This record gives sequence, C-alpha cells and structure tokens, in this order.
Amino acid sequence: MQLYYEAYADMIYRLGFTYMKNGNDAEDVVQETFLRFVRQTPDFANEEHVKAWLIVTASNYCKSMLRHWWNRRAKMGEIEDKPDDSYDHDAVLDAVLELPDKYKTTIFLYYYEGYTSKEIAQILHKQRCLWYQEPPML
Repeated sequence: MQLYYEAYADMIYRLGFTYMKNGNDAEDVVQETFLRFVRQTPDFANEEHVKAWLIVTASNYCKSMLRHWWNRRAKMGEIEDKPDDSYDHDAVLDAVLELPDKYKTTIFLYYYEGYTSKEIAQILHKQRCLWYQEPPML
C-alpha cells in the first residue's frame, strides 16, 4: 500500500486539483481514493490496472463532491479561501480547470499523464469515437 501511495498520490492530487480547484479538497480526494483502495482491496492484473482504478475512483469521487457542492458552499460561505501556494499552476491549467467535467479528465489523462486516446477510452470505459487520431499538442 505504501508503495502505491508514494507512486500515485501526486497524480491523484493533481487530478483532484483540476476538479476541485483548491488544495484542501484535492488532499481530501487523495485521502478518500486511498481509503477506498484499502477497503476494497481489488485484484489487479498489472500496475496499469492499479493506476487506472485510482484515476477512475478519484474522478468519480470528485464528481460526487461537486454534485454536493451547494451544500458545502452554504456551510463554508463565511470562510475566506486563501490561495494554496504548494501547487504551482499556469494559464493552461487555469483553462483546463474551466472546462466541463467530461473534458477535464480526458485532457488531464492525455496531456498531464501521457495516456493515448485508446488507453483513455479503456480507462474511462468509453468508445474512442471522439478522436480518430491523437489530439494536437497544446
């Protein structure tokens, strides 16, 4: 478990940050993803299946959190968000953060994690009909 955490915690944090747009919630995503990993102890054929499971689980958790954002925002409305300086992002990442959820994960997996469109389709259990070739480099 420790080896998986060391290998993938940063990747899960970045994915969580692209969805949640702040460091604290991204840390929650990392924690919840690895808690689910420990509780379910799934069997994997190889290392790539572990990585794919973590990505899909983290992405689904982010989407779940965002569906309930109205509830959390009401409770935290009086708290000021201060910027999290531990994560350095640029204008491109800001643009990615503004994309609809269905595009964020795909863009993250392709440009930030280096997956091919075929691998992304397999990870997300989607058909590869949107890209007939690899997308252009940004």
